[in-house]
Amino acid sequence: MDYKDYYKILGVPRTATAAEIKKAFRKLARQHHPDLKPGDKGAEQQFKDVNEANEVLSDPAKRKQYDELGANWEAYARAGAAGQGGQGSPFGAYGFGTSGGAGQSGNVRYEFRTSGGEGFSDFFRTFFGGAAAGAAAGGAAAGGGSRGRRTATAEPSIEELFGAMNTGPRTGTGSRPSGSPAGAPAYDDGSTLGHPAPVEAETELSLDEAYHGTTRLVEIDGKRLEVALPPGVDTGSRIRLKGKGGGTGPVARDLYIVSRVRPHHTFTRKGPDLTRDIKVTLREAVLGGEIPVRTLKGRVLLTIPPATQNGRMFRLTGQGMPRLKGGGNGDLFVRIAVVMPPSLSPEALTAAATFLDLVEQPDPRGA
Repeated sequence: MDYKDYYKILGVPRTATAAEIKKAFRKLARQHHPDLKPGDKGAEQQFKDVNEANEVLSDPAKRKQYDELGANWEAYARAGAAGQGGQGSPFGAYGFGTSGGAGQSGNVRYEFRTSGGEGFSDFFRTFFGGAAAGAAAGGAAAGGGSRGRRTATAEPSIEELFGAMNTGPRTGTGSRPSGSPAGAPAYDDGSTLGHPAPVEAETELSLDEAYHGTTRLVEIDGKRLEVALPPGVDTGSRIRLKGKGGGTGPVARDLYIVSRVRPHHTFTRKGPDLTRDIKVTLREAVLGGEIPVRTLKGRVLLTIPPATQNGRMFRLTGQGMPRLKGGGNGDLFVRIAVVMPPSLSPEALTAAATFLDLVEQPDPRGA
């Protein structure tokens, strides 16, 4: 039986944290996965070694036993086998292979195979034989019909292996796409073991198109798809089309359409809210009145009171962008810009002086 240095296989120090072990496993498992290197026996063996190492080091209890036994595991194996008459797991005294009779599987051999080659190392089968056999047996019990039945020499698939070996889903920064193996590691690009990374395509649109919604034609693998962009999309919005990124069947890629909204000459956008300036005459600012304001929905009338200051902001509720989530619209904020007359006649100056003499206005510059 061969002793394997699981830390060396994963390329981590013995003091590595659980997060460091998980990161190393995900990187190496993807690098050596047989689906990516068909026919490469070396990569296939490395992939199995990486999975075996992760199965031990990612489990605190198994890792503790592995660290304690170390390179002397063979001595413990001989002592355990002699004490038990060669029956059951040689490490039964350490709590492995003794639950529910799983340790009595000395005549059952479960191997992990992808497309041929050797199974788990002898060390793994001897040290953790009960757990490995129980995982494979559990995979058989969960199924139904002919597909669910498994004999003692059956070989678990990669989906069953990851479902049985992991106590919960392993996730990276990308989420696990629906339909991928339960517990399969997710990588930063959104791919998982057995599920390819999605395809992204960027599309540019105007603010008016983002307000009302629009469609775009996208060509993938020679096929043209009409993609509907809903009202309210913003720069960075991602529209998912499941299985439309190329390929067929279980290796079909998802397609994500990423939106980029061009700047508008009138409106400034911040989330669902819009801001715009509106010019008013001196008469409108002084005396007040109704001002027509164009929105992306249409025209509305804004009533401003007398003595409206330059730069004053008015809020038009519900006149902003549609919300992608939650429904309804944001608001439109209108900023007043007072435009002075280009010139004043002598009569206008005399009238203005008379008017201003009647106005009480504090010094805006202070004392």
